[in-house]
Amino acid sequence: MKKRLISALLVSAMCLSLTACGGSGGSSDGGSSDGGSSSGALRVAIWDNNQQPGIQEICDLFTEETGIDVQVEVKEWDSYWTLLEAGASGGDMPDVFWMHANNSQIYMNNDMLLKLDDYIDKSDKIDMDKYLPQVTALYTYDGSYYAIPKDYDTIALWYNKTMFDEAGLEYPNENWTWDDLYDAAAKLTDKDAKKYGYALNVTNDQDSYWNIIYSKGGYVLSDDHKSSGYDDPKTLEAMDFVGKLLSDVCPPASVMAETQTDVLFQSGTVAMITQGSWMVPAFKQNEYTAENCDVAMIPYDKETGVRASICNGLGWAAAASTKRADDCWKLIEWLGSEEMQIKQAELGVTMSAYEGTSDAWASNTDLFNLAGHLDMAEESTVEGVENKIVEYPFTYNAVKWTSQCQKDLVPAWDDPSQMEEKCKEFAGTMNDIIASESK
Repeated sequence: MKKRLISALLVSAMCLSLTACGGSGGSSDGGSSDGGSSSGALRVAIWDNNQQPGIQEICDLFTEETGIDVQVEVKEWDSYWTLLEAGASGGDMPDVFWMHANNSQIYMNNDMLLKLDDYIDKSDKIDMDKYLPQVTALYTYDGSYYAIPKDYDTIALWYNKTMFDEAGLEYPNENWTWDDLYDAAAKLTDKDAKKYGYALNVTNDQDSYWNIIYSKGGYVLSDDHKSSGYDDPKTLEAMDFVGKLLSDVCPPASVMAETQTDVLFQSGTVAMITQGSWMVPAFKQNEYTAENCDVAMIPYDKETGVRASICNGLGWAAAASTKRADDCWKLIEWLGSEEMQIKQAELGVTMSAYEGTSDAWASNTDLFNLAGHLDMAEESTVEGVENKIVEYPFTYNAVKWTSQCQKDLVPAWDDPSQMEEKCKEFAGTMNDIIASESK
């Protein structure tokens, strides 16, 4: 079993795409190197530099309360998963760390995470019913809990007010359909000037085309997590629309792959992107976006009446091998408590997973109207439209098929006339991958 785990984690470290809850990798390698030690500071690992100051502040409050020192270290995305992979094989993992939906099933199934059931039962701060169920499900295995939800995210439409003003166009709003987005994007596109109305990237599935698929009635993964939806007629219809966007209003696929859509947006090259709430700290810190940009709800499909947003969320987990399980739990309990979830939101770290706490996140800045993200979790105010939060699609080793999808759809990204053919081909590949997963 250990060999199977290590092999899977090597694939994860090499191929996992950078999406969801933290788009910027870290560069700081602070903290002790003796992870799992029985003394000294608790070693906490994360991958997003933008979140580090707020997380460290919350951990410092924990130290003041308990006397337990905490050192938060930030790793680059690839280095982060290499660190955990090395810990899985050598037993030297950080004490407390972020867990992601793409890898959680592997870690839970192979007993690499501390089981939290007994701690939760005795806690007066943690009630699992208080967290968004779509996130809780990502860190539950065989009826047991292995992480406390840290946050949740929604996808919204970010737009460049200056580019809209110059084109004399109305800003996006909650009444926009995907057709409205296309029409505006076409008017904002000047390929000769290298200005584009919209951008999306095959490596950014959660914050781009997956939302279109679900809004148009398709699906990525079946409800029982056993089969692909890439060959479903509604999915193919949605991907045909994605191809239309790519052909008419987006930068060349090679440019989007090399530069990334958030960078293109921050430079004023593209007028609109769909992006996750985890990017707010970066957009706040960027002088251009802070001055020129804002956010609205993601569009809905006029035929289905569905506005869909893929929802992911990170979990606070501890290594099963830690020599300080009780101290790890104290920190995780602190981070997941209502009080600290509110604190996380107030600091603008990210939207918090504890119910009723994210309003504080929307108020952390006056630069943007963050209701575009928060309102996805509420009933629609548009007649005949349903706001639908979609659980992040996962299987035992989701990273394997999501990474393969990035490769297999490249020809369709370059030549959208191949979209249906490549989606159908990938559906077969994805089904083979899922069928080969050994649990």
